Amino acid sequence: MPPVSRLLKNGVSVRDPALHGSGGCSDTGSYAALPPSPRALADGPILVFQHPVRAAVVIPVYNHEQMVADVVRRALALSLPVFVVDDGSTDRTGERIRGIDGIRVLAHRVNRGKGAALLKGFAAAAEVADWAITLDADGQHDPQDARALLAAIPGVGRAIVIGRREGMLGADVPWTSRFGREFSNFWVRVSGGPAVRDSQSGFRAYPLPESLSLGVLARRFQFEVEVLVKARWRGMPVVEVPVGVSYTPGARRISHFHPFYDFLRNTGLFSRLITQRILGDTDGSRFRVHGSRLKK
Repeated sequence: MPPVSRLLKNGVSVRDPALHGSGGCSDTGSYAALPPSPRALADGPILVFQHPVRAAVVIPVYNHEQMVADVVRRALALSLPVFVVDDGSTDRTGERIRGIDGIRVLAHRVNRGKGAALLKGFAAAAEVADWAITLDADGQHDPQDARALLAAIPGVGRAIVIGRREGMLGADVPWTSRFGREFSNFWVRVSGGPAVRDSQSGFRAYPLPESLSLGVLARRFQFEVEVLVKARWRGMPVVEVPVGVSYTPGARRISHFHPFYDFLRNTGLFSRLITQRILGDTDGSRFRVHGSRLKK
């Protein structure tokens, strides 16, 4: 577990479940504390919020039949509501998750993009939670690291918390992931967004319902980049905490990121954001007329 000084912002108070009990889910959906993970117990006492935090897990999935069931089951171990958004999968993803008890499955008939899946999950999660913990279905994230995201939520204000992936320079990490992260980080800053080190991490905590009203137009991978810029424009804090990442050597990792097409989409996104910033159009009013065309 990283030092508390790296996790806590603005004087958030914490407690040690070894002294106060591990807590759990109340009938009203409030979570006083998460049960400690085996890894956290090995590293020492886990620190969590003293005050209740209502959170839910949102997992967007598209053709991840190999890993999705394991990811979902590990997410359930957090004792939080889990929403799985099947974004039009054409493999056996639906079959893999259909028999898992304790989750709510949402679905798109056709693939609409990761951003669209996240927004659908946010809308459902907002009915029972004030925060949405998002993670990818490909197995690269450890759901237990959600504890670090929750512990980093500032005590004042509502923030997007990014799980900054450590170990991204390893030989097993695809070059597209390394290059894409640095490319995105630079242009996020140029667009007036926050100076972050992992703008492409899908492991995050989003405040609800605020994240639904930021005016983000992108509906594919670019959603996760645009939302950071729009948050900064609206004065919403963005913070990062270190989390692990796993790219199993020799394993076939399913990724739907297309270097050529997504490079073009990223270029279009940043061109739009920079133009809006130059024109002082941070509320998007000048682009709203063409919004349906710019969502792609």
